[in-house]
Amino acid sequence: MKINLKSGIDKLLFGMKQNDVTAVLGKPDKNYKDEDDNVIFVYNSLKARLTFYEEEDLKLGYIVASSNNLEVFGFQLIGRNIADVKKDFAAKGITKYTQETFDTFENYFNEENWFILQTEFDEVVKFEIGAIINSKDEFDWKFPVKK
Repeated sequence: MKINLKSGIDKLLFGMKQNDVTAVLGKPDKNYKDEDDNVIFVYNSLKARLTFYEEEDLKLGYIVASSNNLEVFGFQLIGRNIADVKKDFAAKGITKYTQETFDTFENYFNEENWFILQTEFDEVVKFEIGAIINSKDEFDWKFPVKK
């Protein structure tokens, strides 16, 4: 599954509605609402959780994934040492991270591309990506709106 920074993962584009996603991926294995009334779709085979923002007309705005076949710029993420992954990103000009630690987990957040690399024991275990907020303080949706 190819990660498209600022846009989504594979055929999933930020701004899609639930029916657009099910047309591409089929019915989710699980769906529920979180504490903010956002709709969450879970796809077990993809190891992915998709969040449709309630306050944004239920558009896809956030993806959490941990599949071994996630790739960006042609390199794998999951299961690799964070130092190696950061070197690969640095070769593409991505070098700034805010680092947070929770127990045995560390998050490396890149604000410019709005993604998080989550590690445990220095190994990348999860990738999170969200829709970008533009200079007008609005979401920069990538999915074309149907007229």
